Amino acid sequence: MEPAERAGGGDPPEPGGRPGPDSRGFVPQKEIVYNKLLPYAERLDAESDLQLAQIKSNLGRAVQLQELWPGGLFWTRKLSTYIRLYGRKFSKEDHVLFIKLLYELVSIPKLEISMMQGFARLLINLLKKKELLSRDDLELPWRPLYDMVERILYSKTEHLGLNWFPKYFPADATAEMLEEWRPLMCPFDVTMQKAITYFEIFLPTSLPPELHHKGFKLWFDELIGLWVSVQNLPQWEGQLVNLFARLATDNIGYIDWDPYVPKIFTRILRSLNLPVGSSQVLVPRFLTNAYDIGHAVIWITAMMGGPSKLVQKHLAGLFNSITSFYHPSNNGRWLNKLMKLLQRLPNSVVRRLHRERYKKPSWLTPVPDSHKLTDQDVTDFVRCIIQPVLLAMFSKTGSLEAAQALQNLALMRPELVIPPVLERTYPALETLTEPHQLTATLSCVIGVARSLVSGGKWFPEGPTHMLPLLMRALPGVDPNDFSKCMITFQFIATFSTLVPLVDCSSVLQERSDLTEVERELCSATAEFEDFVLQFMDRCFGLIESSTLEQTREETETEKMTHLESLVELGLSSTFSTILTQCSKEIFMVALQKVFNFSISHIFETRVAGRMVADMCRAAVKCCPEESLKLFVPHCCSVITQLTMNDDVLNEEELDKELLWNLQLLSEITRVDGKKLLLYREQLVKILQRTLHLTCKQGYTLSCNLLHHLLRSTTLIYPTEYCSVPGGFDKPPSEYFPIKDWGKPGDLWNLGIQWHVPSSEEVAFAFYLLDSFLQPELIKLQHCGDGELEMSRDDILQSLTIVHNCLIGSGNLLPPLKGEPVTNLVPSMVSLEETKLYTGLEYDLSRENHREAIARVIRKLLNHILNNSEDDTKSLFLIIKVIGDLLQFQGSHKHEFDSRWKSFNLVKKSMENRLHGKKQHIRALLIDRVMLQHELRTLTVEGCEYKRIHQDMIRDLLRLSTSSYSQVRNKAQQTFFAALGAYNFCCRDIIPLVLEFLRPDRQDVTQQQFKGALYCLLGNHSGVCLANLHDWDCIVQTWPAIVSSGLSKAMSLEKPSIVRLFDDLAEKIHRQYETIGLDFSIPKSCVEIAELLQQSKNPSSNQIMLSSEEIKEGLKRQQEKNADALRNYENLVNTLLDGVEQRNLPWKFEHIGIGLLSLLLRDDRVLPLRAIRFFVENLNHDAIVVRKMAISAVAGILKQLKRTHKKLTINPYEMGGYSKPTQILAGDRPDNHWLHYDSKSIPRTKKEWESSCFVEKTHWGYYTWPQNMVVYAGVEEQPKLGRSREDLTEAEQIVFDHFSDPKFVEQLITFLSLEDRKGKDKFNPRRFCLFKGIFRNFDDAFLPILKPHLERLVADSHESTQRCVAEIIAGLIRGSKHWTFEKVEKLWELLCPLLRTALSNITVETYNDWGTCIATSCESRDPRKLHWLFELLLESPLSGEGGSFVDACRLYVLQGGLAQQEWRVPELLHRLLKYLEPKLTQVYKNVRERIGSVLTYIFMIDVSLPNTAPTASPRVPEFTARILDKLKPLMDVDEEIQNHVMEENGIGEEDERTQGIKLLKTILKWLMASAGRSFSTAVTEQLQLLPLFFKIAPVENDNSYDELKRDAKLCLSLMSQGLLYPHQVPLVLQVLKQTARSSSWHARYTVLTYLQTMVFYNLFIFLNNEDAVKDIRWLVISLLEDEQLEVREMAATTLSGLLQCNFLTMDSPMQIHFEQLCKTKLPKKRKRDPGFVGDTIPSAELVKRHAGVLGLGACVLSSPYDVPTWMPQLLMNLSAHLNDPQPIEMTVKKTLSNFRRTHHDNWQEHKQQFTDDQLLVLTDLLVSPCYYA
Repeated sequence: MEPAERAGGGDPPEPGGRPGPDSRGFVPQKEIVYNKLLPYAERLDAESDLQLAQIKSNLGRAVQLQELWPGGLFWTRKLSTYIRLYGRKFSKEDHVLFIKLLYELVSIPKLEISMMQGFARLLINLLKKKELLSRDDLELPWRPLYDMVERILYSKTEHLGLNWFPKYFPADATAEMLEEWRPLMCPFDVTMQKAITYFEIFLPTSLPPELHHKGFKLWFDELIGLWVSVQNLPQWEGQLVNLFARLATDNIGYIDWDPYVPKIFTRILRSLNLPVGSSQVLVPRFLTNAYDIGHAVIWITAMMGGPSKLVQKHLAGLFNSITSFYHPSNNGRWLNKLMKLLQRLPNSVVRRLHRERYKKPSWLTPVPDSHKLTDQDVTDFVRCIIQPVLLAMFSKTGSLEAAQALQNLALMRPELVIPPVLERTYPALETLTEPHQLTATLSCVIGVARSLVSGGKWFPEGPTHMLPLLMRALPGVDPNDFSKCMITFQFIATFSTLVPLVDCSSVLQERSDLTEVERELCSATAEFEDFVLQFMDRCFGLIESSTLEQTREETETEKMTHLESLVELGLSSTFSTILTQCSKEIFMVALQKVFNFSISHIFETRVAGRMVADMCRAAVKCCPEESLKLFVPHCCSVITQLTMNDDVLNEEELDKELLWNLQLLSEITRVDGKKLLLYREQLVKILQRTLHLTCKQGYTLSCNLLHHLLRSTTLIYPTEYCSVPGGFDKPPSEYFPIKDWGKPGDLWNLGIQWHVPSSEEVAFAFYLLDSFLQPELIKLQHCGDGELEMSRDDILQSLTIVHNCLIGSGNLLPPLKGEPVTNLVPSMVSLEETKLYTGLEYDLSRENHREAIARVIRKLLNHILNNSEDDTKSLFLIIKVIGDLLQFQGSHKHEFDSRWKSFNLVKKSMENRLHGKKQHIRALLIDRVMLQHELRTLTVEGCEYKRIHQDMIRDLLRLSTSSYSQVRNKAQQTFFAALGAYNFCCRDIIPLVLEFLRPDRQDVTQQQFKGALYCLLGNHSGVCLANLHDWDCIVQTWPAIVSSGLSKAMSLEKPSIVRLFDDLAEKIHRQYETIGLDFSIPKSCVEIAELLQQSKNPSSNQIMLSSEEIKEGLKRQQEKNADALRNYENLVNTLLDGVEQRNLPWKFEHIGIGLLSLLLRDDRVLPLRAIRFFVENLNHDAIVVRKMAISAVAGILKQLKRTHKKLTINPYEMGGYSKPTQILAGDRPDNHWLHYDSKSIPRTKKEWESSCFVEKTHWGYYTWPQNMVVYAGVEEQPKLGRSREDLTEAEQIVFDHFSDPKFVEQLITFLSLEDRKGKDKFNPRRFCLFKGIFRNFDDAFLPILKPHLERLVADSHESTQRCVAEIIAGLIRGSKHWTFEKVEKLWELLCPLLRTALSNITVETYNDWGTCIATSCESRDPRKLHWLFELLLESPLSGEGGSFVDACRLYVLQGGLAQQEWRVPELLHRLLKYLEPKLTQVYKNVRERIGSVLTYIFMIDVSLPNTAPTASPRVPEFTARILDKLKPLMDVDEEIQNHVMEENGIGEEDERTQGIKLLKTILKWLMASAGRSFSTAVTEQLQLLPLFFKIAPVENDNSYDELKRDAKLCLSLMSQGLLYPHQVPLVLQVLKQTARSSSWHARYTVLTYLQTMVFYNLFIFLNNEDAVKDIRWLVISLLEDEQLEVREMAATTLSGLLQCNFLTMDSPMQIHFEQLCKTKLPKKRKRDPGFVGDTIPSAELVKRHAGVLGLGACVLSSPYDVPTWMPQLLMNLSAHLNDPQPIEMTVKKTLSNFRRTHHDNWQEHKQQFTDDQLLVLTDLLVSPCYYA
């Protein structure tokens, strides 16, 4: 909520005059301006200074005393609250200190996550207003943040909102970042993703222009080059878009985007995933990795403007090409994206305009004048987007996005936007049959309301539309259509808020200086009165039709339904808005009308009564004096009359009239309290008569009256919300209301009329409390003491009165006093609560009624629970009373939240983002100030926890565990709210809750047990007692939950209890973040804290810390660390004790083990007992436990891992080359030593030890890191082959178990059981377990395992094979640091095993083996695994085990090689050489596998910028060889049939058959690579295109053989590929050549290919004029093809290209078609009867048909509108209706399509035709009658 910034800059004078900075001593950065408008504003400066001083000194103290918790956390939370209440009301120096302190705190390395999140949120909040701190004020280092992200993001926790930082990194940061992350950029590796993520988050883009050479110029060309050349949308491409968007926005005008614009727009269009053509297959990756529309929009907006106007041209092209997708008849998964684009783009442009024209200049780089958006730019933009927006109004997804877009567009160009919207609205208001159309248009008009009403120079006639719209909207108040009713209310309310409803027609006589529009408006305003009265009649009609008698049966509920309550809300708020905005004359008429209506009927009080009472209340609120005069005397006299007779008091059912008048009276007293004082005697009399009615409905209404009287007299609130301060009651000569139409409120002269309670009102309130509250309390006191018997109804009545008195006067009653509960947490910092002044001084001389109520209620509660626990109604009320006693100070949190929400909604729907912030209407601004006041009354954080609170919370706990579930439920909600409010009270309550779970208690009922569990579980938002982030609490709760399994009250038969335990366990697992063991604070942090504590203005008088205190702080912190450790080990031991108890149900054993597994940490090894426990449980009977144990033991082994020594090398010396001067990625001489080379692989110990192994695959591909680290030699590594004596105790436990053959045998048996049939997959956790075992104990257990492995490999069952695959993968990866001898022995064992496994492979297991080998090779130097690779390459396709085994072997091989990426070119070459002769494989599964393997072989051949040609196999050479073999197929012209039999025929087949087999494999390869490789080898694929065109079938028929299906799919995928500009002519060359082919299938397929290709590369084609000409020629010439199907397809293609505006409908084209149409047809010859007519159409017929098709295509290219040329074309077409077939058919089809698409809006479209044309058309379109 920032304060106003006026257009034109410069601060306006603040309300109340501002003292100079000297009196306060500092200039606040930015305050919340609404505080200045509160009635007690003058007290706030002193209050906030005091708070700020406290925060600064205490936060400084806490950090210096090393007290992160509770002190540090407590005071940072106070700082957040301070910002919420006052904004950034501190000096710039303090602002910088706060940020630096929090930055240091956030980057403490051992900080626990939950604390870090708290600090991070506050830090982000402090950084948010970027204009407040420039780069000179604040500079932050980037490394601490990077280290933190590396620690957290890559240990997979959440994204912490890093986008605020890059502005403050130092100037040299960019170069350092590039150096750090460039080495990660290996496109085949996951690290690429990481590098780009870091670039996106960290790279600074807002450096000033003079530093650009240190900023984006270092990386822009490199990254944009990468982005432009990558073709297949890997995930990181979208992240680059986000980076460029940020760069473009921060540097408008400093980057020339023009060369990239066509590419950018083509990619954005592709990213929308729109469907093109009929049978399209989408690459799945495109759906998941598409760009984020939000960022794309920001990027487009930032590139607009500037001298070249190129972006605007492309944007118009983009919308032209996608407009038809917005038509409401289209729907699909892409629609959401399109709608988002529409909604975000205008918003983004408005923000940019605001930044350029209205925003106060700040330190951020301004936009140079040459690149600011001009008025012409804005007009062009609005013109290009308005068409789709108008279509989207009626979209299937609703009109919300369109309305938001229109709101922003109307701010820029109302004259272009509003008229078309109105054109759609007026007819919609007339129709009765299309309600959706009405709701859509009305919501759009609401969006543009402000622009419409304020008129302005662009659109002066706007306001004249208002009255006609209002009058026509009235019929929408319709009891039968709920949504129509609501939107109408919103519509009327919006307009009446903006416009004073004053009749100005008299001004016409008095003034002569009015403009034309003003005169028109003046005469129109005479209708206002009429409008108001008609609206009221409508409402009365609505009310009469919704009385209870009308809408329900007698038996149903009496409450209002949800819909009714919404209508009630809409009605009352609209009516009150209208009356607020009326002139006095109109108001008096309306008042009289409402009054007459309300006294002439008697309403039931549930539905209709509430609505009428609301209308009356609205009237009374607007003018209390006049209205009360009418209503109060009337109601009072009726009520007095009806209660004269004392019998009435005891009646169960009261007279309707009495109830109705009570209801009316109780509602109309909700007005300005000062005006009520006149009637106090009458009102008190009524209360005395009615408060003790026996009828519940009666006394409830009477209590409402009491409640409203108290509230009206004691609260602070604004008394009017009129749109002009001071109202409209001035004579027209002085005040001319029309000038105020749509005017925003002036924040500096709001003139709020506050109601502040006067002493007289306060006295009256206390009088009411003394008269009505005291007697009830005395009665209840006696009842609680047992001296007085009261019936349940009487108790309920008394409690109702007490509760209403309490919530009526909450504001008057001081909070509860009492002794604080001490010693909950030790702290050396004061933790006092903050008192906020909320407008009333408490009168402490009186007795505090709050305390009296508390005393009595507790006594009564005790009495009820002991004697009549089933009186649940009284208990419900008592729970409410307790909740309000604790927290209610005049407003409820949930009401405040919903008002805040609705305030934001209204603000959004009516804001003006263009001219700046705070341009809101007055009523909204007043509302916001009121919300600020309520926020202050609700701020209750960090309250002191006193004895009285303790007692009440204990009462709530007692209620939460009582016998009735509804009582428990309500009490628990109040209990959770109370726990959140008081400091540290949870620690006091937890033991009491856990009492109920103790297994040794015999007296706990099941209800208490359940209640206690719910109390531990907590609700969604509040605290969860079971999981407080604090050792002291967890040590108590976790063991208690486990042991509760032995409690008497626990029964697993009850599903509700089982579910509760599941929820508890699930919630703990979800929310638990590791709790810290080390709470120390680094020195750098302490230094900033000292500065903070010393900072002046405001400063508190605390003295600096003495060295003793600091020593004491250090000592406590060390104790705290020791305590934490003790607690940790304690907790582990207690949990183990719990789990090992006899008789503990299995469920609790599992919960306990689950909790234990949460306690594994990376900074502390588990206690030995726990290690033994988990290792033993590897062989537990229950699979759940085994799974947890496997994970845990894998974790423990990781903790026990010994560190391996590393050393730095110079990678250039290894290869013997010098460092290259510029960046060159890929295979360079200096990284050649990393390649696998079979001549130099280490086969002896000496070679092995002299090799330098680099395990990670990405090092060295792009550039080498500054500091290249590799593992040191064998002798410097930890000792291998240790005996048992050399091990630590923890290691011995594992060692003993795994050396025990029985244990291992059992373990293997369990591991080779199957988990769930068919779901049994290779499991990474089990793999980690074995990897850990072999890494920590090298080959100690191999002898025991060896026989098992041999046995398992031979067994072909799925689960045994999976088990052995997991162990082998663990072995290979675990042997990373073994010595050469051990590794060699290992492979001697493994090679035969793997051979056996690969020959026994089955359908179920081939996945597991693939994963096994891929996992083994991941991040390993290939030279270390040469045994494996040589084994896999032996003979993948032996054909011995049949085709299936061959396919599997290839799959396994591919898994291994793919992990090695670019480092094994030699192996890839060998494999390719091996595969090439085998490409003609007969079996489909082998072919598919080969295709996939080929993809991986050529994956490394990428055409990315700055990349050296690869040493791995390259596509062009391969394709050349393939084409050679496909020659025989190329030369033939007839259809290619698939006549290859699937079994191997004997003898040599001819070349042709070989060719076809080869082709099938090649198709598989192309299909597989479409989604996987980074760049597509277009030039090579082009040579294959003609062949595919020939084969692909034309019809959609699935019975086709594989070859044809694949060819078709392949073409579909290729046509979607992204083309580089230089490839366009090549593709067109091939297409033109194919279009001359003799096969009509090929010619037909060219057209379908063309459609998709052009749309998916739209702007790249449009940028090339020759290409456009070629395509046009191609399509138009194919229109004259001799084959009918080709002609028709050409017509479809043409209309598609016209529709997406790729081609334009110009006169040469039209003339060309008309000429063709006029081709004369030859005369029909007389034929001999026996003569069979020839079927080939004559050339003339073809030409004529082509002309007709061309015209038809033009007609169909605009399906949703009628351009000027259309009518004439239709006439020309209709002349051909009687031509011979196929012409006649075409004409008919065209006309029927025209009719279908134009039918909806025919009324509009009709206007384009002349009468004669219409006659002809109607004849054509109405089908002839068959019976004529």
